[in-house]
Amino acid sequence: VIRLLFLIPVYIIASEPNTRQKFLHKIRCRQDTIYTRNSKGDFMQYTWNDIKQHVSACTHCPLSQTRHLPVMGRGDHQAELMLIAEAPGNQEDQQGLPFVGRSGEILDKLLQDCGLTREEIYITNIVKCHPPGNRDPKEEEKKACFPYLKYETFLLKPRIIVCLGRVAAQRIISPDFKITRQHGTWTYRKDCSLTATYHPSAILRDPSKYELVKGDFDEAVKKLKQNTK
Repeated sequence: VIRLLFLIPVYIIASEPNTRQKFLHKIRCRQDTIYTRNSKGDFMQYTWNDIKQHVSACTHCPLSQTRHLPVMGRGDHQAELMLIAEAPGNQEDQQGLPFVGRSGEILDKLLQDCGLTREEIYITNIVKCHPPGNRDPKEEEKKACFPYLKYETFLLKPRIIVCLGRVAAQRIISPDFKITRQHGTWTYRKDCSLTATYHPSAILRDPSKYELVKGDFDEAVKKLKQNTK
């Protein structure tokens, strides 16, 4: 999975409206636009706004039938640090924004304690719609939504990616990633460094994890200062 995110050329799977026919797209990214040709050879390009519109209208999985609002990533489109979680929660579903509930308050405190603000980073989820009952996203839901994350990653070109929680880490870093044992460890892909830590919701359940997660964030910030574009 991660190889598809960081090697060029990359092939992105997309779906035609009202069909499940799949197409392979070769992608190039320059500044704030992705340039691609579809299977018919037609020239296409996508911007941040285009991706947001596609997410807003997406019906590629059953979550589109139960969501209130889809949740596109948010933050600085030139950020070097990208945070990836698993899926929006109930509050995010109501507002259409990532990390606005109690987990968002924890995230803001973590960022503040590390000398950062949301305006300096980019936050997104693997799945853009809220799974009912806050359950883990199903594999078919992650697969349907993953192309949007690829587009976000190519446009952003982050130097550092921090996965928030087991689900994100297993999708982005390694399918057998163990968050309890491997949080704070680093994996390297091309010009990007990847790590994972507990999701802020884990701190709500166990406040003693705060200092542990803050330590992981501190290391990410340290690397951030060492990696300038």
